[in-house]
Order: sequence, then C-alpha cells, then structure tokens
Amino acid sequence: MNKLKVGDTVVVTSGKDKGKSGKILKLKWNSGRVCVEGVNLATKALKPTQENPNGGFVKKENFLNISNVSVVSPKTGKATRVGIKEVEGKKIRFAKSCGTEL
Repeated sequence: MNKLKVGDTVVVTSGKDKGKSGKILKLKWNSGRVCVEGVNLATKALKPTQENPNGGFVKKENFLNISNVSVVSPKTGKATRVGIKEVEGKKIRFAKSCGTEL
C-alpha cells in the first residue's frame, strides 16, 4: 500500500515553494515524482492553433520529488508522517502525529 494517493492534501517541505500546500494531481511511483496543484509552476509557450489563433503562454504545474512533500494531518492541519496499520483484514493509512485515519 502506498502512503500517498491522488487527492491527498500535502505541504511542500523544501525548495522554492516551501510552505505551500495543495492537492496531489498526479503520481509517478516509478520515478518518485508528484504533481501538486498550484505548486512549482512553469510558464509554457503555446503555438498558434485553430482553437487558439494567437498562441500565448500558460502556467503549468511541474513534478516535485516525493521526498519534498508531506501529508497534512486532517486534525491538526500540520505536516505529518503516514503510517499503515491493519484493521479487520484491511490496511488503513493514518497520520502518525494525531492517529486519525486518512
């Protein structure tokens, strides 16, 4: 079972966007990367097309390393580590700081 899932709220713990938080949009487990909403934005140039005849620039989220993000505890609202425990034959993720289920 993975400790991070798409839709989890995370906070960036290091880098230029340290302290920002957002939801996970995409996960790449093979390369250990995560894409977070509104974090690590880059400007991308678009060529003119029939739908967009002027072209232009778009802000787009780039991937971060998984080690640079931490899950936000639903109870305290702070960064926490994630643990996995088995309850009645099902694996459940929980916040280590407060013990609430994720």
